[in-house]
Amino acid sequence: MAQKLAPLRIEKRWLVDEVGRSVILRGVNLGGDCKVPYPDGGTNHPTDFSNHREVSFIGRPFPLAESDEHFSRLRTWGFNCLRLLTTWEAVEHRGPGDFDAAYLDYFAELCRRAADYDLYVFVDFHNDVWSRMSGGDGAPCWLFGKVGIDYRRISSSESAHVMQAVYDYARGGRQEDRYPTMSWSQNANWPLNGIMWTLFFGGRDFAPHMTIDGQNVQDYMQEHYLAAQREIALRVRDLPNVIGFDSLNEPHGGWIGHALSYRHLQAGDENPLPPGPGLAWSPLDGILLSHGVPRAVPVLGYDRDARRVTVKHERVMNPNRISIWLEGATDPFLQAGALRLSADGSFDVLREDFFQRAAGRRVNVVDDYMGAFFVRVADNLRAINPDWLLFAELDPLSGFFRDRFPANTPAATVNSSHWYDIRTLGSKTFDPDFGMAGATAEKAEATDHLQAVYTRQLEHFAKVSEHINGGAPTLIGEFGIPFDLNGAAAYQAFAQGDRSDAPWKPHIVALDLMYNALDALLLNSAQWNYTASNRNDLAIGDGWNQEDLSIFSRDQETSRDDINSGGRALAGFVRPYAQATQGTPRKAAFDRRSGAFEFLFDADPTVAGATEIFVPTLQYPFGFDVEVNGGNARLTRETQKLIVKALVTGECKVIITRRTSNT
Repeated sequence: MAQKLAPLRIEKRWLVDEVGRSVILRGVNLGGDCKVPYPDGGTNHPTDFSNHREVSFIGRPFPLAESDEHFSRLRTWGFNCLRLLTTWEAVEHRGPGDFDAAYLDYFAELCRRAADYDLYVFVDFHNDVWSRMSGGDGAPCWLFGKVGIDYRRISSSESAHVMQAVYDYARGGRQEDRYPTMSWSQNANWPLNGIMWTLFFGGRDFAPHMTIDGQNVQDYMQEHYLAAQREIALRVRDLPNVIGFDSLNEPHGGWIGHALSYRHLQAGDENPLPPGPGLAWSPLDGILLSHGVPRAVPVLGYDRDARRVTVKHERVMNPNRISIWLEGATDPFLQAGALRLSADGSFDVLREDFFQRAAGRRVNVVDDYMGAFFVRVADNLRAINPDWLLFAELDPLSGFFRDRFPANTPAATVNSSHWYDIRTLGSKTFDPDFGMAGATAEKAEATDHLQAVYTRQLEHFAKVSEHINGGAPTLIGEFGIPFDLNGAAAYQAFAQGDRSDAPWKPHIVALDLMYNALDALLLNSAQWNYTASNRNDLAIGDGWNQEDLSIFSRDQETSRDDINSGGRALAGFVRPYAQATQGTPRKAAFDRRSGAFEFLFDADPTVAGATEIFVPTLQYPFGFDVEVNGGNARLTRETQKLIVKALVTGECKVIITRRTSNT
């Protein structure tokens, strides 16, 4: 039985355990398929969502009978933390206030069992582009009816891009012509998301006349979301390994802050962020299309010659004139005076700044809405357990480009922003030799450059954390790589019998560079992701929208007796790091090729616990030598931990070197 984990607290930039040690959480998201029902709710199965009230999420991320296998593997790989996924839909799919008690019991039992494997947990209420019915996951379907939207028309009206509506299941395989790689993410700008997110965060200001069961739509939606969080919180409140909750995965501001007819075609005063590929919708386009008015919308794409995103052509959206509004429903934005719409589709814009001003002042979603939402989430959860941490995140682009969290961000908040190498994620390509085979010096220079880029980008998040309540920890809530890189060449090699690391070199190098940057900045992290049901099938992957970022696949498991079997590119992320430090960490660096690991910290012998460094057998198959300057060390082989006890106050250095043979 593992030792009992104790809650963590915040001291400026550090997470600190009960005896005063600085803790680094190196976690993993568990898991990608938790976005969809079990067992056959993945996007690789066709559905019209008509069974949305009867689905079950029990079995995501895996059945309880498999928990020993998966938790043992994650601990062996050095993870000490889980960002454990659930969704609002998983809890409240049957209808308002009708919570799935059996699922809640299942989820709580997962949390309890994780403690037996020294795994901290923070609960992530996951959401991507609002819901499964709008091409993502998160919110329950019955909410559409509450706001007057017919979910059955979301795809046919082209209000969202939904895999199950456009994918040819008879044909199978990866279908770039029908559902391009990562195209789900563009839904953030499509009309359905604009409507729902604006109501969720800004309903009081932008839909003041819309009430549901006597409440403004914003209050109704948020209170049901908070109630779903509360149901899980009540079941895990006494588990010391549960250290807090994520606020809401990758929230979006909808149309808040945008001019009614503005289309984001290039960076400028209206919007300084660079535009991305896809449809350049305006809020006006979205409102009109939702009522069955066709719109010609610019389509953006990357121009290699200009080296920027430009307008490629226009696409007429919703040519079949399908309205998403239920008969008798009222569009809250028309009701509030954004524009006037006639039965023949003609319209007059009444307030170009409708989504930009509220109560006579200009607003933006982060400062005027996200901060208040963080407060509501924290208050809701801390009424149940006052010691819980809030793992807060803004929408991904805000995380990249803003230098501040909201001023009213609650105390005991962790910056849990997400970070990806967008080029690798979007293109699903990575060249570990940087196109310079044989040119050793040039390859080294290119590697160093990319390492510097990763470190600089992550450093931005650390600097943002310095301004949260006078200093807060950073935990990168998501980062990772697609494992079907370069045309899924590694899967083909595996199928042909190659069990070496060679086919996984691109993945190993990419992950190594990412973890090097995390080490250099001494940041906490949770890699995306571990999917127990993952398949080496390009139409399945993690079971959601053809994504495949799982560090484990059943299709690569050749032996149930080998804990590492099924793992992907393990050499890239199973690596030494200091899990707990008797003092303050100052430097950590690992050289994957040589196996050299150096850890430097300011030791405080008055701290009762010793420093614990994870030293994986996978990186040191023949063992290792240790040099400690300022303390002594002993190895516990069962846990793969080096226990370092500081002897004096001040600098303590630990150097680990790889042995190359048993002799």
